[in-house]
Amino acid sequence: MAIVDDTQPAPPKGPSLIIQGALLVGLTVAALGIGWGSGMYLSGKQAPAEPEPQVEAVKANEASLSEAQEALGVVYLEPITTNMAGPTGTWVRLEAAVVFDGPTDMLIAQMIQQDVVAYLRTVKIHQIEGASGFQHLRTDLEERAKLRSGGKVSRVLVRTLLFE
Repeated sequence: MAIVDDTQPAPPKGPSLIIQGALLVGLTVAALGIGWGSGMYLSGKQAPAEPEPQVEAVKANEASLSEAQEALGVVYLEPITTNMAGPTGTWVRLEAAVVFDGPTDMLIAQMIQQDVVAYLRTVKIHQIEGASGFQHLRTDLEERAKLRSGGKVSRVLVRTLLFE
């Protein structure tokens, strides 16, 4: 009897290189065909492009920012930076705008800005924490602005509010 060595496994046989190449080419052609077909389908569903409006007509209707603010009755206040009542060392920066019911008055806007500075110096940080605290701050600023202007100011818009 002959002794046969079965411990050496036979090398695994995979598909030949010709079959692998043909499969790669076939899948590539199928992907290209699906992409081209999808593109044709989607381009058929697209609405025709509208012609662009005349640029000159648009420029004639544009107003400068200052003219628009004047027409709306909006006055942007200078940024306010001041320390707060508590805790010590807490600073606040507020950028706001005042909306007038009628014509704008820069003198009243400056008085409102000074009043806001004085008010912010008396506020403690825990009074304006959270959404309800911010709402109370905005309500207080609007009430002070209405009182200072004699009812000429309808709203105070808070643009930015930062604490350090």
